[in-house]
Amino acid sequence: MTRNNNSTGAAMAAILAAGIGCAAMGIMTIISEATHALGGALAWIDGVGPLSGKTGVAIIVWLVAWVVLHGMVGRRNVALRPALTWSYVLIAIGFLGTFPPVFLLFE
Repeated sequence: MTRNNNSTGAAMAAILAAGIGCAAMGIMTIISEATHALGGALAWIDGVGPLSGKTGVAIIVWLVAWVVLHGMVGRRNVALRPALTWSYVLIAIGFLGTFPPVFLLFE
């Protein structure tokens, strides 16, 4: 017996969570530059420095977002276009936040 699973919720959850994780990385980079105390606290691994904490927080945010969104809409049939649009915006925020001319403005 084959199972017909036409739900798009799982894909929407994964796509939107990826955008949220990217935005978290950009935001953490800016906050780390703006607040040197936080930058020091994000140095989870000595050889890597604050980058280890920034990526660690971004991965945690991505994973939590994915689990929560999948729990909310994982088995539903939802429109993917709004999720793609929001994901593009969030990825752009993440890119801008990790772009040196942008995050160095907050140094």
